[in-house]
Amino acid sequence: MSSRNFLNRRAVLRGLVGGTGVAVGLPLLEAMLNGNGDALATGMPLPDRFGLWYWGNGVRPDYWRPTGTENWTPSVSLQPLADLVPYVSVLTGFSTKTPFWAHHSGVTAILTGAPYEQVGTTRDTIVSTFARQSVDQDAADAFDGLASFRSLELGVCRFTGTDEGTTFQHLSHNGPNNPNPSEYSPSALFSRLFAAPTTPELDLVRLSVLDGVRAQSTRLQSRLGARDRERLEQHLDSIRTLEQRLQAAPVECFPGAAPSDVADVSGLEQIQEKNDAMIDVLALALACDLTRVFSFQYSVCGGSNVFWQVGMTDGLHSQTHLEAVPQPVVQAQVVFTMERLGDFLRKLRDTPDGRGNLLDSCSILCTTEHADGYTHSQDEFPILLAGKGNGRLKGGIHHRASQRNTSDATLTALHGAGITLPTWGVDAGQTTSVVSEVLS
Repeated sequence: MSSRNFLNRRAVLRGLVGGTGVAVGLPLLEAMLNGNGDALATGMPLPDRFGLWYWGNGVRPDYWRPTGTENWTPSVSLQPLADLVPYVSVLTGFSTKTPFWAHHSGVTAILTGAPYEQVGTTRDTIVSTFARQSVDQDAADAFDGLASFRSLELGVCRFTGTDEGTTFQHLSHNGPNNPNPSEYSPSALFSRLFAAPTTPELDLVRLSVLDGVRAQSTRLQSRLGARDRERLEQHLDSIRTLEQRLQAAPVECFPGAAPSDVADVSGLEQIQEKNDAMIDVLALALACDLTRVFSFQYSVCGGSNVFWQVGMTDGLHSQTHLEAVPQPVVQAQVVFTMERLGDFLRKLRDTPDGRGNLLDSCSILCTTEHADGYTHSQDEFPILLAGKGNGRLKGGIHHRASQRNTSDATLTALHGAGITLPTWGVDAGQTTSVVSEVLS
């Protein structure tokens, strides 16, 4: 590759909008790669990315497990992921090994490899926090300094849980009672990532960050090949489209929660629309290499969001306990949730990144806190491992185990991102084993 065509991975477009400095990160272009496309032109490896995607209140186990081992056939619950099978491995037959307490132990076991830390009592249950940092922060330690943002924490369904500690409200933790709260506003996240103007005067005239980098963008286009020019134009168009949508969206603040850019309609939370907005911003952040670690809290542990889209009139937590088995409304909610996960994974799959796509470089642990919200069972734990981990993960594998430690799955997700810790977790949650069947 000639020096004229070489472009550093950290390159950004910079400019001014109304006297305010702005910066627009670039996607991974072919001009940034070596001749084989398997490393950066500088010799550094391609970016590895680690993520969490979490939903609360478990699944309906009878409808969860797929059939087959390679290129698995989706169950009813996993049907929304049918076109994503090559990118998703399903791990069944796993269970938590740490001391049990409904909800609390499941989320802390799989995300920290440690028991929950009780800090109090409330009503007939406990108040707890994470005893150690969550796995996303283990990944952030490994990738520290490689991107502008150490990690990103995002949320979709607003917090509707109970007063049972940080375990019930937050996903990412640095340690006991030290959470990294999720950002629930796509526009606030966008402004934070892309240095969008936030002063009232600039808001009034609706200036775009792209207006400030137009001249530099034009100069860069002249240095690129045809495919990179097309990719850059697509990237800038996606930013423009997202800006326009966020600027036009109504803003409503919910008591006790971060403001959301998608307002309730007649008191009903617009979950799909909120999910779509947040994944668009996250995909841009990953494409620009602004972060290599994220946690996506679709819904909280033990949450009580009303999934009216499937006919639910009560909060989900109550629904899992009060609806008669086989719980058709709860099951419909599981399918709806997997549809939202599918939307997220497709966005990554369909976003070009170098000579592949974003999902090719990711290792994403997708999970919840129970196998079954009705019984609080933590056997047959629902675990999905998504992405190809830059070739470390096979995808398309259904691995069936028997009472295997959930920590094995979490350590495998870390290894899929190139973070080859020899051990993970503590006490009964500690492991040195990975699920070799899903690793390349």
